[in-house]
Amino acid sequence: MKHISFLTFFFPAKWYLSASLLCLSLISNLAWAQFKVEVSGVGLTQVPIAIASFKGEESAPQKTSVILSADLERSGQFRVVPNLGLSMDELSRPDHAMLRQRSADALVAGSSTRLADGRYEIRARLWDVVSGQARGDYRETVAAADLRLSAHRLADWVYERLTGEKGVFATRIAYITKTSNKYTLWIADSDGENAQMALTSAEPIISPSWSPNGTQLAYVSFESRKPVIYVHELATGKRKVMANFRGSNSAPAWAPDSNSLLATLSRDGGSQLYQIDVASGEAKRLTQNPGIDTEPSYSKDGSKIYFVSDRGGSPQIYRMNVNGTGAERVTFTGSYNISPALSPDGRWLTYISRVGGQFKVQVLNLSTGQANAITETSADERPSFAPNSKLIVYATVLQGREALMTSTLDGKIKARLAGQGGDIREPAWGPYR
Repeated sequence: MKHISFLTFFFPAKWYLSASLLCLSLISNLAWAQFKVEVSGVGLTQVPIAIASFKGEESAPQKTSVILSADLERSGQFRVVPNLGLSMDELSRPDHAMLRQRSADALVAGSSTRLADGRYEIRARLWDVVSGQARGDYRETVAAADLRLSAHRLADWVYERLTGEKGVFATRIAYITKTSNKYTLWIADSDGENAQMALTSAEPIISPSWSPNGTQLAYVSFESRKPVIYVHELATGKRKVMANFRGSNSAPAWAPDSNSLLATLSRDGGSQLYQIDVASGEAKRLTQNPGIDTEPSYSKDGSKIYFVSDRGGSPQIYRMNVNGTGAERVTFTGSYNISPALSPDGRWLTYISRVGGQFKVQVLNLSTGQANAITETSADERPSFAPNSKLIVYATVLQGREALMTSTLDGKIKARLAGQGGDIREPAWGPYR
């Protein structure tokens, strides 16, 4: 039931049936309300950090310290020191000697205060336990409904203060579920919480792709009883048909400037790559290959296109110039490699490789050509990079249930975003807000 997305291009007449079969495996119970984050694995260079319970958070709708702890652990860069039992606000003076005895290098303490107008003021202080000095103060005032987002922003602030790199906790992911005869496209926080419905349909929805500014999603919907590419404005819900040519219209991917989309079309026979102008809807053919070219994506600077092709006899990942010239093969290990996603920093390529009948997430170092499988599961699909290039989200089957996972690039730290009684697919990690 998995990994049909590429194979369907070998049987254009059966596209609808095959894609329907793909989506039928998205069996889900939408009664779930939230995800539970389960972090596993041990990293070699994690920063041990203490997170105190925030003063006043016990009466708030969201507990800032709990969300902050889960975010930092999921990043793979931090290890939250357990069982400290600390409850402190940002003005409290820490017991640095005790914290050093517990091997903590840093501490976050703060408060969550409800104001007269119903909003909450979040304050926090970051301490360097080793030196005994404060590293900075954080403050923001938010509506009660934005407390979770505020905690993610605080986690991003702590992450950047201690690593020098941007965090991704306040970003979003898109994914798809199915229950009975209903398919739903969801937008959620990076930890899977706070899911908001963007679209529901009686027909399959596949291949969500974020615009670079995070305001729109492109995806494929079968509501017209054939695959059609839509562009969906998230703030208003307005939709625009972007590709409804003869045959199949699939695998949309945004250009870095948001002015065009890459897509796989079969309007002229075969399945080839096209560039579609978002304003006019005009499609320009990029590849002229007797085989199948699909699953395209741009490099961050827009100069290269990565895609999957069977031109060499089996599905492999290729790279070409933006005008369709100079195609060269990128993957050489394994006979079946699909679903490429390029890291925003341009250093890494993640994809799915079939190894001994199992489908695993691979990470390829583009400078060395070294590829490594980073999962122990056997039915992985659709990997997608976080905007800071440090984490990957993908779908898989774990303990008999389909779930979203995040992983560090070395595979050492994984977090399961497990729906309560539901299955989820087709994840796509959004850009910075």
